[in-house]
Amino acid sequence: MRDININDFKINEEVKIEGLETTFDLDASKSDIKDQLKEVRKGLGKIQDKMYAHGKYAVLVCLQGMDTAGKDSLIREVFKDFNSRGVVVHSFKTPTSLELKHDYLWRHYIALPARGKFGIFNRTHYENVLVTKVHPSYILNENIPGIDTVEDIDDAFWERRFEDINNFEKHIADNGTIVFKFFLNISKKEQKNRLLRRLDREDKNWKFSPGDLDERKLWDNYMTCYEDLLNKTSKPHAPWYVIPCDDKKTSRYLVARVLYDTLKTYTDIKEPELDEDIKANIDLYRKQLERE
Repeated sequence: MRDININDFKINEEVKIEGLETTFDLDASKSDIKDQLKEVRKGLGKIQDKMYAHGKYAVLVCLQGMDTAGKDSLIREVFKDFNSRGVVVHSFKTPTSLELKHDYLWRHYIALPARGKFGIFNRTHYENVLVTKVHPSYILNENIPGIDTVEDIDDAFWERRFEDINNFEKHIADNGTIVFKFFLNISKKEQKNRLLRRLDREDKNWKFSPGDLDERKLWDNYMTCYEDLLNKTSKPHAPWYVIPCDDKKTSRYLVARVLYDTLKTYTDIKEPELDEDIKANIDLYRKQLERE
């Protein structure tokens, strides 16, 4: 299998969306990729156990991508070996009436993982500079002072949102949350194929919505918004990784490798040592149990 450098997928400089690849050749069979994912997944599971015991870091994994990019199946396959008590998945859909009574980051803030745990955002706080930018009328539902019509939503409004998000991520990173952001980059052609599969297979019909076709017509608008957010919010403390996802097995492996290779560098994550008094009396405790 082809070796990879995870930094090749990181956004470190300004990019053009049309220049970002949707395919990546690992020079391996599908079965080999699956086997390699299993190995990396086991390593991630061990890191998670240590991190849970260590209790000083949290990990936030943000997944963004167009419909059919494979977010759900990626979560299932990459985090399969995790202890369920140490990982929580949140899927952010249309804000509820309660959520709309708060600022737009509130529902994301209260869903953040505690120290020692992994949190996965399936769709993220970036919906607030993505779907709302493509459909600015949605902003009116937030009932923000001074925003009474779509015409009130100017460029300065969006710049403030980018600044809010950057500050939000800097704050949580400074307080022990390791932030990963993945843009699952699917081609328009592959999205069409996956939507057709949803229509052709009865077991996939439930995933299809006519609204998917309406959003597909706005593909270019979404790509413009993605390019903007990648360039304005990829920071050293919270970088974006662009993951080619026309092939799901490849995208799952790449995400797992980014997580594993990065978390391995945190050499201070380890199980806490036993208190010296307890350690000195281990034989005594063992004898007490054996005498029962």
